[in-house]
Amino acid sequence: MARTLITCGWIVSMDPALGDLQNADILIEDDRIVAVGRQLGAKAHTVIDGRDMIAMPGLVNAHLHTWQTGMRSIGSEWRSGEYFKYIHGDMATRFGPQDNYLGNLIGALNQIDCGCTTLLDYCHNITTTEQAERSIDALEDSGIRAVFTLGAGKLSPAQEALEPFERRVNPRDRVERIRKGRLTSDDARVTMALAVAGPHWAEMGPTRINLRLARDLGLRSSSHATKRPALAIDPRGYFTLLDEKLIGDDHTIVHGNYLGDEELARLVDAGVMAISTVQCELRAYAADPLVWRVRALGQIPALGVDVEPTVSGEMFREMHVALLHAQSIEVRARAANAAQNMPPLVSREALGWATIGGARALGLERQIGSLTPGKKADIALLRASDLNLFPVYDPIVSIVEQAGPGNVDTVLIDGVVRKQGGRLLFPADVLSQRKRELQESAARIMREAGYVAAA
Repeated sequence: MARTLITCGWIVSMDPALGDLQNADILIEDDRIVAVGRQLGAKAHTVIDGRDMIAMPGLVNAHLHTWQTGMRSIGSEWRSGEYFKYIHGDMATRFGPQDNYLGNLIGALNQIDCGCTTLLDYCHNITTTEQAERSIDALEDSGIRAVFTLGAGKLSPAQEALEPFERRVNPRDRVERIRKGRLTSDDARVTMALAVAGPHWAEMGPTRINLRLARDLGLRSSSHATKRPALAIDPRGYFTLLDEKLIGDDHTIVHGNYLGDEELARLVDAGVMAISTVQCELRAYAADPLVWRVRALGQIPALGVDVEPTVSGEMFREMHVALLHAQSIEVRARAANAAQNMPPLVSREALGWATIGGARALGLERQIGSLTPGKKADIALLRASDLNLFPVYDPIVSIVEQAGPGNVDTVLIDGVVRKQGGRLLFPADVLSQRKRELQESAARIMREAGYVAAA
């Protein structure tokens, strides 16, 4: 049994029973936290000196299309229509198995580098089983904890005419092969869920088939709820799915900016969790992110990055932007006497959205999201001595309002050190080679699509 002791300057546990501690320790045995407190007096094989650091739960990125990593920032000046035109309408159809591997590997390693220990990889460009397998290979090779969320891939225009997206279902044989093969365990570091187009994007027949497939195989499911009612394939589709009990606490919706109050309330009441990707939504949608509305309904929000072609991939920024936007709504609501019964929105809540909220959305709340004894040892250590954080008075505020990826010194996932001394422990020579290959992959895809990225 391997034992690791982390001596910490501050511990932000996100466990109400433990609270925040100063000059305390975390004891790990194999892949789990076994004790948190002062003067543990424990012997360990490995001691990590974090006396000038803040220990916190690893961040949870609850929604990322990791396969798009090679197109990072090419669409930062786009709006929603251009993203769908260039990425989904063309580039996505040109990805092969190795393209997915490279995007997922570099994307997942970046998440670790940025202090994120868990990722929901919404992989909705899969057209072959091999492409799915290579996507999973990358997640496993990176060392991240991931929920591989398998979705139907993009087809060429000629194929799309024969099999329109709104009528497509996830091929049962492909889903079963992966679920009954390498991702059969729900306790592994990489697990599985099913991406479902949902009633905004698909007809109800295929939507029902996909959701029943997920239930048959014991999989959680997730759908994009992105469209105004006038543009949705079935604007009352979520009501129907709730009435038919096809979605509940095993389903998440992503975005949901245009959902009506009754619809959102029913979803929340059924246990469906909402995942907001605030950076993307502020740029692409003419309606507010759900964070404030979900909070008012008593549900903890969850956060994700969504698409790195248009926004930053790091969760510190997503968390900060989400808090600022929700506080802006709060200021206006209080000025109109419309939020008098709600507690003030503070930094601790925002950190909860990016930790325990994400864990709950992924069905992993009992495993991750807080530094609770018995949970997985998924931990990030931030250097409190860095000039942008020093001096630290309240570590919660320092994390949410001041910190960024550059402050992440050490990352552990499943008790394994994946970053230390500010450097990833992934083999440097392999990483350099994979970066070159990713750049070549992205260049080929954009060249074939006739897209010229800005110089």
